[in-house]
Amino acid sequence: MSLSTDRKIILITGASSGIGEATARLLAARGHHVVLGARRTERLKALVEDIQETGGSAEYHGLDVTEAEDVRAFADAAHRRHGRIDVMINNAGVMPLSKLDALKVEEWNRMIDVNVRGLLHGIAAVLPLMQAQRHGQFVNVASIGAHAVSPTAAVYCATKYAAWAISEGLRQEVGGDIRVTTISPGVTESELADSISDPVGREEMRTYRQVAIPASAVAEAIAYAVGQPSEVDVSEIIVRPTASAG
Repeated sequence: MSLSTDRKIILITGASSGIGEATARLLAARGHHVVLGARRTERLKALVEDIQETGGSAEYHGLDVTEAEDVRAFADAAHRRHGRIDVMINNAGVMPLSKLDALKVEEWNRMIDVNVRGLLHGIAAVLPLMQAQRHGQFVNVASIGAHAVSPTAAVYCATKYAAWAISEGLRQEVGGDIRVTTISPGVTESELADSISDPVGREEMRTYRQVAIPASAVAEAIAYAVGQPSEVDVSEIIVRPTASAG
């Protein structure tokens, strides 16, 4: 394990798989303490054990980002235990794609709840703590969908545009004490596509995902932003397959 000379307390939502899991492993390997949140606590427990077995430092808490009180409790517990929160990585997201005429209203609402409200809940829980300590960093995981809309992805892209806009507004508001980074991944190997119930959306995503980057590549981008000096704010990183046309 490569120990960091600047050990940070880092909270990660949606940490049980994909980008969240890869980021937890990488940041822990670099000497940071990671506080992991997700609904699937059995996966978090196994992940924390893996990290600790390789010399890393980690803990986990059950977390549903759609519940504001749940996110506040997650942040407050970390703050009480460690005395500070250096980085909040708002990574939790869902992607049940479908065309609008499929009328998947419940799935639209789920995307809004997780991808937009979940992000806002993360900001609301941590921003006052970072303002009081006069330092910190938000890393908000958006998507290439924040920059380009595609068929079956109108609502998903709308939520990621919102994530981008919220992040940019936050960056402008917080001034020099708090850094804000938006990470916009292109097609990435993850379990996000597993939530697609619409057959058209599932087939289009199967084709779309024939060229994908590993979650570890996105984790490296996040680690780069986190690792910059406090006076350097990496505002946005887009990371996608080299062969990607969009």
